[in-house]
Amino acid sequence: MNQRQNLKNCYITISILVILFLVFLIETAIGGSENIYVLMKLGAMKNDAIVIGNQWWRLFTAQFLHIGIMHLISNAVMIYYLGVYMETIIGHWRFLAIYLLSGIGGNLLSLAWGNDNAISAGASTALFGLFGAMTAVALQNRANPILVYLGRQSFWLALINIVLDLFAPNIDIPGHIGGFITGFLIAVILGERNLRKYSMKMRVVAVCALIIYCVAAVRMGMVISL
Repeated sequence: MNQRQNLKNCYITISILVILFLVFLIETAIGGSENIYVLMKLGAMKNDAIVIGNQWWRLFTAQFLHIGIMHLISNAVMIYYLGVYMETIIGHWRFLAIYLLSGIGGNLLSLAWGNDNAISAGASTALFGLFGAMTAVALQNRANPILVYLGRQSFWLALINIVLDLFAPNIDIPGHIGGFITGFLIAVILGERNLRKYSMKMRVVAVCALIIYCVAAVRMGMVISL
């Protein structure tokens, strides 16, 4: 009974995971998740395709694709364990908004700072957005020891992963950093009705910071090295 209730409380998380696995099956069926043609056809990130080809939708679609089964599993496990408690804490639709917009925000920084010739994909941009959002919630609810613990764990998981990324090949570090920043700012902006919210002043500052971040990333991303 408790397991059923848990699944009911995180139905957005479960829906996201189902979509990720379905998309991976489609990748596999039409040629393989490591096939460059398949990745490009289904919407992976490639900076020149976005800027020169005007395919801005790739900023959104890339977060649903994965390159290899282990890439998918590692992201899916973390999304599940974060989603189980985060979706209950911040609410279903806030959770979905943070997840999807963080995926786009992370890919924006990848567009600005990433390798223009690289093809990238994965839900890790959105995953790092969840890390950032949980950090923001914890900072504003420091009187709640559970939220403080979850926020601290999220922050250190993000930081440790970014440090490890420095020693691993073919990792989209800008995408991870951008996802964290976007998730943090959106959590400040959206707030949560059952928890202590950020002040209106802080929320306006977060809106301005998010706009500046997006504009700056697009402007930097428009310069392509061929």
